[in-house]
Amino acid sequence: QVRLVESGGGLVQAGGSLRLSCAASRRTFSNKGMGWFRQTPGKVREFVATSGWKGISPSYADSVKGRFTISRDNAKNTMYLQMNSLKYEDTAVYYCAACLYASGCSSSSDYRYWGQGTQVTVSS
Repeated sequence: QVRLVESGGGLVQAGGSLRLSCAASRRTFSNKGMGWFRQTPGKVREFVATSGWKGISPSYADSVKGRFTISRDNAKNTMYLQMNSLKYEDTAVYYCAACLYASGCSSSSDYRYWGQGTQVTVSS
């Protein structure tokens, strides 16, 4: 059964931190690259970060590099996104997604399964 459930979103002041979690079914998570995307109303869903199955060489969008950290616990079938130094422009619905491949997943077309999203709102 495919399952991706995000949690950890909320309201935070600019400069603050949040940690998002994505709980997946073993079938969805195992041997798959995973990623985070975000979307604001009227805009295309944009890539935020991705981690391959082995968790090495993660990749980030330039807009979050140095502030966000993606990680995963393969034993728990869970992925995380630690977001520090949040900015107003980080406000969006954040989605986790499971890739078709074990690594190298930087485009939304690489992803097969998507969660329902969690809202992150950063107040200025």
